[in-house]
Amino acid sequence: MNLSYWERKSWFSNIDFTIIGSGIVGLNCAIELKNNFAQARILVLEKGTLPQGASTKNAGFACFGSISEILSDLKTHSEQEVINLVSDRWKGIQALRSLLGDSSIGFEKHGGHELFLERDEELYQHCSGNIIEINNLLRPIFKEDAFVTTPNQFHFRGIKNDYISQVYEGQINTGEMMKSLLQLALEKGITVLNATKVDSFKDSGNKVTICTNEFEFQTNKLLIATNGFASQLLPEKVSPARAQVLITKPIPNLSIKGTFHLDEGYYYFRNVGNRILFGGGRNLDFKTEETYDFGTTKLVEDKLKELLKTVILPNSEFEIDYSWSGIMGVGQQKKPIVKQLTENVACGVRLGGMGIAIGTTVGKQLASIFK
Repeated sequence: MNLSYWERKSWFSNIDFTIIGSGIVGLNCAIELKNNFAQARILVLEKGTLPQGASTKNAGFACFGSISEILSDLKTHSEQEVINLVSDRWKGIQALRSLLGDSSIGFEKHGGHELFLERDEELYQHCSGNIIEINNLLRPIFKEDAFVTTPNQFHFRGIKNDYISQVYEGQINTGEMMKSLLQLALEKGITVLNATKVDSFKDSGNKVTICTNEFEFQTNKLLIATNGFASQLLPEKVSPARAQVLITKPIPNLSIKGTFHLDEGYYYFRNVGNRILFGGGRNLDFKTEETYDFGTTKLVEDKLKELLKTVILPNSEFEIDYSWSGIMGVGQQKKPIVKQLTENVACGVRLGGMGIAIGTTVGKQLASIFK
């Protein structure tokens, strides 16, 4: 692109902060920077027409971790690290709700429920036998018992008679959430450019030169919020993890309400009005799903349809409306990477599939690096 004088002066001159990625982290970072530096010129670059990655493609779970996930994390993290992880998720959801308001994000609290297939006797006994211990561990966060057993009120088939439910979990409309975040950013005078892919950058000490697919320019500070795509720009240990999702057509008289986890969280579903949104199956082929490419596979889609028919909707006729996928950023540790990389460059990436829960606070933490 051969930029005109007007384009250079209006869009790319005297930029104080440039943020790569217009997802939940990037926009929250931009908004927080504007709150801290009211006169700053802030530019957000997004490679997609809409936010690429996971912010508009996830299942919309306002969750803090199922009991099996927390017990699994205790094998690789200390008790205090697990408490911190859950606390960050809890605070992040409250920060998001406070920033945008429940009506703007479609927040509904129906609880989150972990289901256990009949064959998973050992896992079920392990989780149910540790409810008291986990509730005690997390009491400083929730003040009351977070996990309780509840009967199979929605009549799922092939599962244990009881769910283990997280009473504080809810669901949101991620499309409305991102539209509200974008509107707030624009109202604050933040510039967002879509279809602009950053190929490279260089910190020269007093400025950062950014090279995009169309042009290059300079900025005082650069903040990278590309999550699952982080390793394309940074030497950070962030692996892409594709999540495939489908949604049914409306189902008459659907009684299911809430967010649900199945098979140690590798499958998850919820109601969206009178539809069922169902995602997961990455564990069927981890290698194939460690990709930057969007798309769906027959292996995963067939498994999702099978579980819909045999477990979730065994007594209902349904049709699949359409499917999609998102790219998460994961690693060996659940804690996100939020750090300064050079004098003028920082990143907030690797959200571990918990972007809705922690994206707001990670964005604020990223902005605070250059406060």
